[in-house]
Amino acid sequence: MELDIYDFDKTVVPYDSGSTFLIFCFLRYPYLFLLLPFYVVMGLLLGLHVIRLDRFKKHIFVFIRFIPLKKAVKAFWDKHEKDVFDWFLPENRERYTVVISASPDFLLKEIAARLKIDTLLCTRHDPKTGTLLYNNCRGEEKVRRFFEAFPDGAKVNTVYSDSYKNDRPIFSLGHACVHIEKGGKRTPFDYKEKYGEAPRA
Repeated sequence: MELDIYDFDKTVVPYDSGSTFLIFCFLRYPYLFLLLPFYVVMGLLLGLHVIRLDRFKKHIFVFIRFIPLKKAVKAFWDKHEKDVFDWFLPENRERYTVVISASPDFLLKEIAARLKIDTLLCTRHDPKTGTLLYNNCRGEEKVRRFFEAFPDGAKVNTVYSDSYKNDRPIFSLGHACVHIEKGGKRTPFDYKEKYGEAPRA
């Protein structure tokens, strides 16, 4: 099987979908502002390096237990589906499509179905409480999840991401690499020239 790998946030859409969804829900369900002190404290602890990002993210979506989640997710993508870069639309993709993202599964499953994404790998959360399950799907965890999904191997043609730093592990899987610039511009680059080592591919 030959496929392409895509990050999602700031790659397929021009923003972080998780934080955008959080703001969307707070505006749609104003009673969520009662949770604001909790988020302020968590943000301060993260900023002061008292807690790590994984612990912060473990609780960041706690608000979903207080909303009609499926209805909110549908409304969110009804509003934001138009933000998906045109080059990622199903009719413009050439190969089997794998999206690997740190964003939550309860948020991305809806848009993955709309965009006919073949395989979606993302951070797993409890859909009732918002609590992070297992590991945050970022860095080397993306590679682990990829090989978990494709244990018999797959030929990775091209990897697309906005982050040279965070997505170096998945860039290493591709025959070709494309960096997504602000606004969705695609810039190909050579993995070995960028990182000074040969890719895993």
